[in-house]
Amino acid sequence: MRLKPKSDFWQVGIVPAPAQELLDAETLADRSSRITWLPDPGPWRFLADPFAVRRGDALHVFVEAYDYHTKHGFIERHEFGPALEWRGKAATLVRPFHLSYPFLIEQDGEVLMVPESHKAGEVALYRARAFPDGWVRETVLLADIPAAEACLIQHQDIWWMFYTVVGSGARDQRELHVAFADRLTGPWKTHPQNPVLVDRSGARPGGTPFVGADGQIILPVQDCSVSYGGGLRFLRFSLLTETHVTSEHLPVRLTGDLAAADYPDGLHTFSACGDLTLIDVKRIDRSFGRHIVNLKRKLLPKGALPGLG
Repeated sequence: MRLKPKSDFWQVGIVPAPAQELLDAETLADRSSRITWLPDPGPWRFLADPFAVRRGDALHVFVEAYDYHTKHGFIERHEFGPALEWRGKAATLVRPFHLSYPFLIEQDGEVLMVPESHKAGEVALYRARAFPDGWVRETVLLADIPAAEACLIQHQDIWWMFYTVVGSGARDQRELHVAFADRLTGPWKTHPQNPVLVDRSGARPGGTPFVGADGQIILPVQDCSVSYGGGLRFLRFSLLTETHVTSEHLPVRLTGDLAAADYPDGLHTFSACGDLTLIDVKRIDRSFGRHIVNLKRKLLPKGALPGLG
């Protein structure tokens, strides 16, 4: 008997609480009824990997928009008003290769983005020359590395980048790598201890790094021990220098069911935006309909541009 194929579907939510208040499962569950969810993107599509920035009275949420019909992702922007009322969306960054995980940085009044582009073999920095939808590729931070989920933070005058590397045997789900630089635009150096952590239950980055009350960097990481993005944990760096890295997991583990009962199969992004925190949660669908979607994709003209919507 032929098994029904499995498909992951994610949805993005805005939690009305700062990241530091959500470092326990009970608090996330308590806030679940107040989460604002992004609109459903339609059949065989999902939104994931949220990062946000405020400008004026608007909250701009950047996400990966993925379509199973094309197996291609691009960066989409959703705008919300002061009461988190949805105002609309736009395709803001589209490339011939897959894009996801639009990590945002604010610096000197400008907004920059480091989207995942491992299929291009680089970690590239984009600058908003005409915010919110006019982006230019500024420079390459890491070249010739299929890096994924790059997260950056400036701490004590050093820029740190946390990322994983795509490779065989689901390497990207179990390895954490580090790079550092004096300036955001580089040059960047990879850490001599890479991978600084090998642990399928909490090495792949999953959101915005932040500095805890003790002055140590805390990085959200994905628990992929059961399934991809099955839960979210937090990694605290007790030592982070250009030669040595020591870290340990905090006891908390967040899961999708805490935020949405019908999306119990994963939670793999936790990004901070002032008094808000953005998350994504996952449900796993098993349906023969996936075969039809796959067949339609194979019938697309070779090189056809991915559909947006």
